[in-house]
Amino acid sequence: MDFSAVSTIASLEAKTNIRNKWTLLLAVAFGILSLAISYFGLVTAGTVGFQGFMRTAASLLNLVLYLIPIVSLSMATLSLTGEKGASELLFSQPVGRIEILLGKLLGLFLSIWTATLFGFGLAGVIIAIKAGTSGLTRYLGFVALAQLLALVFLSLGALVATLAETRAKASGMSLFLWFFFVLFYDLLVMGISFVLREKMANQFIFVSLFGNPVDMVRVSGLMLVGDVSIFGAAGAALMKFLGGQIISNLLLIAALLLWASVPFLVAGRWLRRRDL
Repeated sequence: MDFSAVSTIASLEAKTNIRNKWTLLLAVAFGILSLAISYFGLVTAGTVGFQGFMRTAASLLNLVLYLIPIVSLSMATLSLTGEKGASELLFSQPVGRIEILLGKLLGLFLSIWTATLFGFGLAGVIIAIKAGTSGLTRYLGFVALAQLLALVFLSLGALVATLAETRAKASGMSLFLWFFFVLFYDLLVMGISFVLREKMANQFIFVSLFGNPVDMVRVSGLMLVGDVSIFGAAGAALMKFLGGQIISNLLLIAALLLWASVPFLVAGRWLRRRDL
């Protein structure tokens, strides 16, 4: 592995994406939405004002689960299915294909990290001033979970881009993955569990949690902010089987790292064999 080549490609990819107006718009959108959610999060209860870090993180969870996957998939597919001439020029360089793939993914991750850090950081500074620093550590842990989710879907986007023959097909596959993991997966799991006996249904729900990185981040995020009352069936099953939040969180993080690694390794293997 040529790490100097990887770092060079990652740096160029990050600079290109950070200068891109869409990355700037993502950073601004995260900042505005984070502040708005923090300020208006309790409007239904008749209260307006900045919430603390714990309540803000819980309110931001759905935003992260919906927005981060689609942004990561889109950026990965657009970057790795670029213009044919540019791709041929890049892959003709004396650098291994796996180094190119890793460098591009790291560069994309750095650009998403910068954009989301701006949004969460801006909200964090204002919340600290207005509502105090209680819960700051857990808020930072929540931000780290969001970055890990981005890494998982960047890896999945890389796999889609290497398998697809055209950008249009890659975009369609990415949209399907977003729809499946964010919207359809839970409905499928609950539908199957209804036709199983109680014991088998509980086991199935427990195992199914690890088949969806979005669900893993949801459960881990809720455990992190201490909202044990709304874990849902998958989270309740996890807590029951493992008997503690620390062990459960460590297991979920390990599973998310596996989700980030396996698609990348498969994409790298396929890219080596592909005729470019």
